[in-house]
Amino acid sequence: MSQRARSLVAPALATVVGVAVLVSLGVWQLQRLAWKEALIAAVESRVHAAPVDLPAEADWPRLNPTDYEYRHVHVAGVYDASRQALVFRALGSPRGRYGGPGYLVMTPLRLASGAVVLVNRGFVPQDRKDKAALSLSGSGAGETVVVGLMRASEDRTWFTPADNPASGQWFTRDVEAMARAMGLSRYAPFSIDADAGADPAELPEGGETIVAFPNSHLSYAMTWFGMALALAGVFGAYAVTQLRAGEKYGGRSAPVDDGDGGR
Repeated sequence: MSQRARSLVAPALATVVGVAVLVSLGVWQLQRLAWKEALIAAVESRVHAAPVDLPAEADWPRLNPTDYEYRHVHVAGVYDASRQALVFRALGSPRGRYGGPGYLVMTPLRLASGAVVLVNRGFVPQDRKDKAALSLSGSGAGETVVVGLMRASEDRTWFTPADNPASGQWFTRDVEAMARAMGLSRYAPFSIDADAGADPAELPEGGETIVAFPNSHLSYAMTWFGMALALAGVFGAYAVTQLRAGEKYGGRSAPVDDGDGGR
């Protein structure tokens, strides 16, 4: 083996390791893509399925959000408007007529068993946050049947402002925190996003559940695979250049011009 060929061993090993890492990252993204597509299909199936009975209270402690998130359910109960909470939300792409900055109206629904489920009755624009918009007149008064989607508590991010229950400022749909602030004892570990009502002008505006999952895993995978291919190509070009130079100078190093013009 020539000196130049031996000098390529270390770069070749480094390239192999780098390509292996990049390819493994690409494969991991393809696996994530398959998982995300399965999740999206499952959610779409649940959202558009006919509503089923709410799980029994005895089953609530064993429920897994992965199994119930976005399940379409119906349940009967009586709203308690005296314990409502408003969660700030900027609704960018509303399905109904209202959008922009506003609030999700979270209202306890007391079931016949005495247990309570928090219901997101819908969205209210910031400039319509008044007693009329939040009242329970009409179909909301007395026993009512709620049809909607089961939802787990929202995750808090680094950019989410802190909730302030004392002043009624909420920025996350945190079921446990809201239930404690409302003084509830028997409550579901999930909430329900109510479906849209028959009247498009009715407030709160139901049916505004955001069902969207970022899915860029394929582009990420192609990026990792592309980087692996580029790394292999760069090393290949470098190796060919070095080996050709070795053949030209008989395995010796190429002469260096010292700048004196050969004098």
